[in-house]
Amino acid sequence: MSKRVSIFGYGNTTKPLANHIQNAVFYDDNCKEPYPGISDSFVRPSSEFNPKHSDLEITSPGIPPSNPLIKKAENLISEYDYFADVKNLKIWISGTNGKTTTTQMMQHLLADKGSLAGGNIGTPLAELDQKAPIWILETSSFTMHYTTKAAPNIYVLLPLSPDHLSWHGSMQEYIADKLKPLSMMRSVDTVIIPEAYKESFTRAKVITYKDETDLAQRFDIDASRVAFKGAFLADALLAMAVDKILFNRIEYATMNSFVLDPHRQEECRDTKERLWVNDTKATNLDATIAAIKRYEESFIHLILGGDDKGVDLHELFEFLQEKKLHIYAIGSNKERLKKLSLEYKIPLTLCKNLISAIEEININLKKDEVALLSPAASSLDEFSSYAARGDLFKSTIKDL
Repeated sequence: MSKRVSIFGYGNTTKPLANHIQNAVFYDDNCKEPYPGISDSFVRPSSEFNPKHSDLEITSPGIPPSNPLIKKAENLISEYDYFADVKNLKIWISGTNGKTTTTQMMQHLLADKGSLAGGNIGTPLAELDQKAPIWILETSSFTMHYTTKAAPNIYVLLPLSPDHLSWHGSMQEYIADKLKPLSMMRSVDTVIIPEAYKESFTRAKVITYKDETDLAQRFDIDASRVAFKGAFLADALLAMAVDKILFNRIEYATMNSFVLDPHRQEECRDTKERLWVNDTKATNLDATIAAIKRYEESFIHLILGGDDKGVDLHELFEFLQEKKLHIYAIGSNKERLKKLSLEYKIPLTLCKNLISAIEEININLKKDEVALLSPAASSLDEFSSYAARGDLFKSTIKDL
């Protein structure tokens, strides 16, 4: 008799599971009436889930632990657990910022070895070719929270800063989920983690790092030959480190041919050849700090603001206090930003919206200075996405 499998959430991550599981039943919070799903599956309202009629539950990673479906489940696993027995080499990449770029860079380097990238980066595990020799998986803290069986052969962890705290409950729980894979790894596995977590229990070989300089030294990589700077340098070095661990090679030319996604420190020039930087994807403090570090040799006209989700911003302003910059505040938290700017004595202009901030900067921006959109906040208070915010930024600059 086949197992009765319940899948929580009928979305992009979970839908493809129906191609692997016969007669799968999806339970979705957005479903009001039952209807047929893909590949002979069924979709039902979440309220209809009964653990007595289920032998196995697989959850979409985004569903929080407080959801009634999670609380009722008695045999809960993640999609990673479901595919734990696939016989290939698995690389997991996680962290607060940079995991997508690191995953993309690693795939760029290892494509000639037959690797495939997926996970949180866009391709669900259920759609990856199981015959591929290497899976490179961008792995979220949500996924790791629900994973109890699967573990990577190589785990790369980027630095951690406060993120998704309402989902996890606290910074301590967030860190615990990010470090969870270590306890399940074997002595033949390898983990690359920030030095702050070097005392974490694991049987795997541990390689720690302090910063980009330390990373380059540990893997004998000449950072001056790598085309990427700032936060992207760390992403590139981590990708190159894994290539060296697996294949004992350092591919500078291949790495430097990688093209970054838009919206992360994306540079553009106006008709006066002045530099404007679209870093709209910087939705938390760490990402914004990384962007400012990259351009700190110039005076920075910094656009901050949006929905900060109540995060403590003092750390950011303590960092900004020592920099040469002027803040242009936008979004729903601009009054908070104004109070902090007064507290830390940092010049700030309150702006009606993003366009008015650009107009203000246009008046003041000199040729040797930088205009930087790096909001340290979500865009959803005024935009449909961070990409929409970045697109408006770029289109407005073109019209100056």
